Amino acid sequence: MTEFAAFTDAVDGPMYVVTAASGGERAGCLVGFASQCSIDPPRFVVWLSIANRTYRLAREAEHLTVHLLHEGDRATAELFGGETGDRVDKFARVGWHPGEAGSPVLEGLATWFTGRIDGQVEGGDHVGFLLTPVAVAPPAAGPPPPLLRYRALRDLDPGHPA
Repeated sequence: MTEFAAFTDAVDGPMYVVTAASGGERAGCLVGFASQCSIDPPRFVVWLSIANRTYRLAREAEHLTVHLLHEGDRATAELFGGETGDRVDKFARVGWHPGEAGSPVLEGLATWFTGRIDGQVEGGDHVGFLLTPVAVAPPAAGPPPPLLRYRALRDLDPGHPA
C-alpha cells in the first residue's frame, strides 16, 4: 500500500467545510474528499469520516451545505478541522445563518452550495453523501482567489481521528 499512499500524497485537492443540521442540532467539519460526480443531472459527493459528529448528524439530515475554501480561509479550516463539535460549539465562533432545511451557511465563505441528500455510499472509514444542488452561491465574477488545498493543511491536528 505504500505505492497507493505515494499516489494519494501527490493529490492536492481543494478543501471544504461541510455543515449539517438535524433535530435542532448543527455540525460542521473540514472535508478533503469531495467531487462533482455527475453532469446531467448535476450531482456532488462529499465523504464524511464516521468518527465525526457531522457524520452522525448528516445521517439524519435532509441537506448538507458544502463551502469551498480559499487561501484566506485557513482560520475557518482550523476551526472546523481542528476542533470537534463533541466539545466545542464551532458555530458560536463564526457568523452563519440557516439555509435549506436549516443547513448552516457560513457567512464568511462566499462560494457554497446546499444539496439535498439523495443517497449514501459506504466507503470504509468514510461515507459518501450524494447531493443534488438546491441552492448555490457561485463564485464572484472575475479571477477566483486561489483555493485552500490539502497540502496547506497537512500540519493541522484533527479534532477527531481521520
